[in-house]
Amino acid sequence: MSSKDSTLKSLRRSGRAGDDIAGYMPGHDVEEDEGPIAEAAPAEPEPSFTAIDWTAHPGDGDGKVGAEVIQALVKRLPNAPGVYRMMNAAGDVLYVGKARSLKKRVTNYAQGRFHTNRIGRMVRETATMEFVVTRTEIEALLLEANLIKRLRPRFNVLLRDDKSFPYIMLTGDHPSPGIFKHRGARSRKGDYFGPFASAGAVGRTINSLQRAFLLRTCTDSSFESRTRPCLLYQIKRCSAPCTGEISAADYAKLVSEAKDFLSGRSQRVKTDISAAMQEAAEALDFERAAVYRDRLAALSHVQSHQGINPQSTEEADVFAIHQEGGQTCIQVFFFRTGQNWGNRAYFPKADPMIGAEEVLGSFLAQFYDDKPSPRLLLLSHEVEEQELLCAALSTRAGHKVAISVPRRGEKKDLVDHAMQNAREALGRRLAETSTQARLLAGMAETFGLKKPPTRIEVYDNSHIMGTNAVGAMIVAGPEGFVKNQYRKFNIRSTEITPGDDFGMMREVMERRFSRLLKEHGDVQPAEAIEDDVAGAGFPAWPDVIFIDGGQGQMTAVRAVLDQLGIADRVVAIGVAKGQDREAGRERFFVTGRDSFSLPVRDPVLYFVQRLRDEAHRFAIGSHRARRKKEMVRNPLDEIGGIGPGRKRALLLHFGTAKAVSRAAVEDLMVVDGISERIARMVYDHFHEG
Repeated sequence: MSSKDSTLKSLRRSGRAGDDIAGYMPGHDVEEDEGPIAEAAPAEPEPSFTAIDWTAHPGDGDGKVGAEVIQALVKRLPNAPGVYRMMNAAGDVLYVGKARSLKKRVTNYAQGRFHTNRIGRMVRETATMEFVVTRTEIEALLLEANLIKRLRPRFNVLLRDDKSFPYIMLTGDHPSPGIFKHRGARSRKGDYFGPFASAGAVGRTINSLQRAFLLRTCTDSSFESRTRPCLLYQIKRCSAPCTGEISAADYAKLVSEAKDFLSGRSQRVKTDISAAMQEAAEALDFERAAVYRDRLAALSHVQSHQGINPQSTEEADVFAIHQEGGQTCIQVFFFRTGQNWGNRAYFPKADPMIGAEEVLGSFLAQFYDDKPSPRLLLLSHEVEEQELLCAALSTRAGHKVAISVPRRGEKKDLVDHAMQNAREALGRRLAETSTQARLLAGMAETFGLKKPPTRIEVYDNSHIMGTNAVGAMIVAGPEGFVKNQYRKFNIRSTEITPGDDFGMMREVMERRFSRLLKEHGDVQPAEAIEDDVAGAGFPAWPDVIFIDGGQGQMTAVRAVLDQLGIADRVVAIGVAKGQDREAGRERFFVTGRDSFSLPVRDPVLYFVQRLRDEAHRFAIGSHRARRKKEMVRNPLDEIGGIGPGRKRALLLHFGTAKAVSRAAVEDLMVVDGISERIARMVYDHFHEG
């Protein structure tokens, strides 16, 4: 076990903070079939934290809060580096910080003299503090970034987009490695190159690399079953190691060249291929020379099709930050092997009073918490403790990482280009936010809401003749769709008649709001909104819910809300398709009012249509995924004791599950790994009675 793991385990043993350290977020601890739609971030090598002490004094303040309780804690703190957490009376983490000297840093809070209202408000709410003492300030910085991402404290700068990046993977667990697009945990042995800003950039790069290095992209099972080369070999995009068209040594050389190219040694690879082409031409082997020529052309295409490509920068990430209107945008460009691998805009959550330098420094520490850092970072602003950040990133990456704020030349042009994109992205976001605010205000006026909603939920069902029925919930707020709050509900009830939309909606409502009452029953919507304004997070309770359906669905929904006693806490609105199911003629059903329609060109109508269409998309996608899973289900999956290994052995021996079902016990026992007991169990499963 790594020393960081032991540190986090000690944090969990501290009691109240345990769930926070594990990464718990309200609304994310969902049932088996109600998980958030999100992709796992790629797993990176963990830093070696060596915390030497875990200190907590939850009772020192004797019920007091603010500077007084902090003064009581200062007396026991050492002059050593570490990480501190400030917590309110309810046990919520307000702030996570690191210090070169815990005693000196916390003493500053205890003195009661604050530079900003934000820090003053944070100290006044503090009821207790908890500490981790580390051996070095580098370890403190890395642990701070790790805890901020897990706990998401209200007063920290928060990286809000945790969507993982796609990578290119060269497998390392097969004699003939393949090249694939990869996203998620790095559970398979191999080499990973990236990150890329989009999956499209990965696909285009792999297509060009296929022509340049002729590496296979087929699955291992397809590789093993090939008896003759596939079409990719015919069109010169694969060297066909599956059928021995290329020797193992020559294929290994291609793999080595691909690794060198993706690792930043692209010029050396091009020089070697160019020399080989010249040698083949001098030997009058023009066919082989043509192969090298095509490979060189493919490599040139890789390095030219991505847009702006620096001539003097092989590997770097470029960060530019722009602040306007109380919001912040950080634009990130990725450059690898001398080519632009795309960019992504981030909008971190931060107090408007925090300067660009502090926001960018906090962002960088969190950004590289779960992904590798390149050898060079180019920034638009100087960040606080830049040398410490360099040392921390170098420790995590295993190689030297330099941070620079260029003043002239090509690198300055790269930063200026990123800054231009940051300004434009933030301008678009501010315009969208303003438009969204007007639409929410219009919605409140149209449907008689007390105030513009901060959380809108839209529900829809999808099924085919009642089979593989799925309920779906999408969520929207002041900043648009909030996809990490989406939920799907696999319809479970056996009492619902297949195709009964009213019964399905009733089950979805019961499960959704029963769980919400259980987890957030003491939180009124108004209080949740106030917390969100203060920065605590997205509210858990919806202000309004839209139901895709007419009076029948609304009757079922209102019955559930009345039964749970929350009819006065949530406004439910039905959206029925208009005459001939034509868009623009929708009928709305609201409690206490006759059904009505909106003018065809009403912006609120367009807004509701967008919400409903997104719910349709999500519901249909969830239904198709479940239906596909049912279609590919194998009868062998239903037999207890038959895992993937035995299933594979049976299918390889008999060919199909149907052939397995017809086999005698003696035939089954011939298969490797199938004992007489397992063979009898398989036979009995297909021959009941």
